[in-house]
Amino acid sequence: MTRAITIGMAVLCGLAMVSGGVVSGQWWYLLTNHQSPITNHQEVVLTFDKAETGKPTASYTDQGVVFALSRPPAKSKAAGRVMFSPHLKTDRKGILNAMANESIPVEVRFPKPVSSVTLVLWGSIGSAALVEAHDKDGKVINTAKRDKVPERTGPEQPVPSFELTVKGPAIASVRFSGAPPGGYLVCDEVRFTPRPDPRK
Repeated sequence: MTRAITIGMAVLCGLAMVSGGVVSGQWWYLLTNHQSPITNHQEVVLTFDKAETGKPTASYTDQGVVFALSRPPAKSKAAGRVMFSPHLKTDRKGILNAMANESIPVEVRFPKPVSSVTLVLWGSIGSAALVEAHDKDGKVINTAKRDKVPERTGPEQPVPSFELTVKGPAIASVRFSGAPPGGYLVCDEVRFTPRPDPRK
């Protein structure tokens, strides 16, 4: 088997040199690793395990994805803030609106358009959950929601997590909201799929 692979590599490299070209990076990856190359539309997963909790900040960025409030506060002159909170009885951390007395959606903005976004969320008793997908012009192109977030059945359990997914041809950002003033809706994981490059 090794001999056959070696011969195949030699043939392909020879053909490339005869034609005046080179073996592309993807072909070389295939030849040497015998696996599929990474494509630009594989799912990306963001978590916040290393984030500092309890410290409000204007925004947070990870791999080019920016988390911030979708608008300034209307009931206060204070600057809008997001913050991280531990998910008690788990090793997870999540991001939420830090303005406790005003319900402001948290916006997740992507550096390039994506085709699918899944948020892992948990929230306070009585909260709803709404995720909206927006295009580059701010138009809502898809939504997902729960009228009521799940509740734990005992004090020894963590607040249950759940997922909401939105899809669209070119999602520029998503927003999540639904907690009443004094409540909270927390996102502790973001999964998204970059849109395939239309030139390919």
